[in-house]
Amino acid sequence: MWPDIPYPPWRETCTALHLYAQIIGKYRVARAPRLNHSWHATLYVTARGLSTALVPDGPGGIELALDLVDHAVVGAATDGRTARFALGPTTVAEFHRRVLDLIATLGGTPKMHGRPNERPDPVPFAQDREPRPYDAEAVTRFFHALVAADRVLQRFRASFTGKASPVHFFWGSFDLAATRFSGRLAPLHPGGIPALPDAITQEAYSQEVSSAGFWPGGAGIEEPMFYSYAYPAPAGFAAARVEPDAARYDERLGEFLLPYDAVRRAADPDLMLMRFLESTYRAAADLGGWDRSALEGATGAPR
Repeated sequence: MWPDIPYPPWRETCTALHLYAQIIGKYRVARAPRLNHSWHATLYVTARGLSTALVPDGPGGIELALDLVDHAVVGAATDGRTARFALGPTTVAEFHRRVLDLIATLGGTPKMHGRPNERPDPVPFAQDREPRPYDAEAVTRFFHALVAADRVLQRFRASFTGKASPVHFFWGSFDLAATRFSGRLAPLHPGGIPALPDAITQEAYSQEVSSAGFWPGGAGIEEPMFYSYAYPAPAGFAAARVEPDAARYDERLGEFLLPYDAVRRAADPDLMLMRFLESTYRAAADLGGWDRSALEGATGAPR
């Protein structure tokens, strides 16, 4: 359930998949009703990969998915139409063209914002003709890691009775995340995220949060990581004692990090990850003066 997913060997494939996920996600942004904190933009882990869920368009609704088991882009419309094409070595420009064609085939609206977000010096999709590799085995391992992380994050989310996000996949930052809210407003975020309007960032962080998740590597981190941060970070947060011992605070990122490999190799990976999620949340909530008695319930578990 916790496969080995070293980042460097599949770095280029990961970059390609990141851009492909942005294209799929931007279709949802273009057609779905806007939700607070950009929750209308995200993808969701499914039994086969990542999906937009149902997007209002065309004959009633359209769903796009990255099938990371059979390695295909799959589309389905509520009138019964389906379409697909295989994932493999290609260019971002060609992938972008084929997605727009697939949407049109399903009776949808093949229009979306045409430039990546949250990446330095973004090249418009239609102009990105650099050949991209596709390591199918690495992609499937990453998918199974997402499934494992999603399972634990779903249980973690279930123990919070206050406002909380779904467990969802942000294609801009390419991470699986779950966010808890204190119920209080936050100071204006300074923004500054590459290729992302400050207004979007500021609305996303308009309320106090404790957020945690998983990403496969990148941004100077050469291994897959779990993370946890608070905005605004309360005084003493960086020095807080959290579990397990393998966790550390990264000053550059302003987050607690727990190596995926430490979780994967643990006797009970789910328990280790839950200890990290719970202890970093408690540090944020206690130091930030959250009213925990009004926000928490029993840890979620299947009946």
